Amino acid sequence: MILTVTLNTALDLTHHVPRLVPHASHRVTGVAERPGGKGLNVARVLAALGHETVVAGFAGGATGEVLRALLAAESSAERPVDALVPIAGNTRRTLAIVDGSTGDTTQLNEPGPTVTPSEWETFLRSYEELLGGAQAVALCGSLPPGIHVGAYADLVRRARTAGVPVLLDTSGEPLLRGIAARPDVVKPNADELFQLTGSRDPATASADARRKGARAVVASLGPDGILATTDEGSWQATPPTLIRGNPTGAGDSAVAGLLSGLVTGLPWPDRLAVAVALSAATVAAPAAGEFDRATYESLLPQVKVTSLVRGIARR
Repeated sequence: MILTVTLNTALDLTHHVPRLVPHASHRVTGVAERPGGKGLNVARVLAALGHETVVAGFAGGATGEVLRALLAAESSAERPVDALVPIAGNTRRTLAIVDGSTGDTTQLNEPGPTVTPSEWETFLRSYEELLGGAQAVALCGSLPPGIHVGAYADLVRRARTAGVPVLLDTSGEPLLRGIAARPDVVKPNADELFQLTGSRDPATASADARRKGARAVVASLGPDGILATTDEGSWQATPPTLIRGNPTGAGDSAVAGLLSGLVTGLPWPDRLAVAVALSAATVAAPAAGEFDRATYESLLPQVKVTSLVRGIARR
């Protein structure tokens, strides 16, 4: 079982408009409503790939009820197990507006609900129990109000004590604190890596992030793919073509690919190819937490993975 943690879950709304014009009214041509938050997106992709997956975190209020109902309504073959802790606060919403004329997406994210100390303690008890059956755990996304900034560091340490590999995907101070607890993998984007290290060069910044505590750093480079710096070597994986569409959730699908490769024992170059192909296939899908399977299967054998040590293409 793969465990994903989303402390700040969301109900994801995606609106499609022919053209997004500031200060104007718009006729929406398509609407998608999905259970969301980074870890839920990861879990839904993993479940679609055939992995047994459990989602942990918080859900509350009317929005939380809708989120859980949508999760329960998904196909049983592709449905993560719901282990979300109920809270009094109302789960947030996120709104993605997709401009049909350009393919660009505008994202609006509400703040999360305040989590009380007793709700946090309930979550920790559940988390400890779930770690007992986990092959890997992903800690994903922002922290809601009420959760202390070192929460991810605490969760990383608990996973390491249980002997469970842990991937951390967050930003800012929670990432800085969390990386010091020595997660097995961190997956920042270029901006998050700069904020963490002060370096704009991804290779230099990744090496610095490893010195701060991460065993492996997998940096998202947008259309240039991903850069992985590990104790086994360094690689850059790039897609064969630029996919137009909605990029929301593409990074979460990359996390799913990394976790899938980890639990199935794929070597790093193959893990990265899966991550890049899934990420690109998510851009071609209508909403976060989904991927276009035909696009994924087509792109996977075409992803180029280059060793930065030897400078040769491995795939």
